[in-house]
Amino acid sequence: MDVPLVLSHRLPAPVPLDELDECPVSDLLRRVGDRWSVLLIVLLGRRSHRYNELHRAIEGISQRMLTRTLRGLEVDGLVSRTVHPSVPPSVEYDLTPLGRSLLRPLSALAEWAVRHGGEIADARKAQLNT
Repeated sequence: MDVPLVLSHRLPAPVPLDELDECPVSDLLRRVGDRWSVLLIVLLGRRSHRYNELHRAIEGISQRMLTRTLRGLEVDGLVSRTVHPSVPPSVEYDLTPLGRSLLRPLSALAEWAVRHGGEIADARKAQLNT
């Protein structure tokens, strides 16, 4: 039987909180599970963008939150930041090779969500009606 790795990995019972905090899967889900990271990764997966282009491309994101999210993605090695010497300086963001390698698994997750979104919505409605 073809069992996904996530199910074949033996977990201790109970799962220690420090182990959960250090889990690379949980760590990645915390990163991409925020409101803006996946959208930024998708936009940067299409092409590099200047900061103001990104800010204009995402309705509702504050400059502070855009900066924080980009910095977090940069710290994680998913996004690169290039400063071009000009007046004023121009800053461009792009995905790193590591960031690009995340596009396929994100696409699979997105396809699954679209395919099963109706079922999830129906389950939520059923729970509210009980």
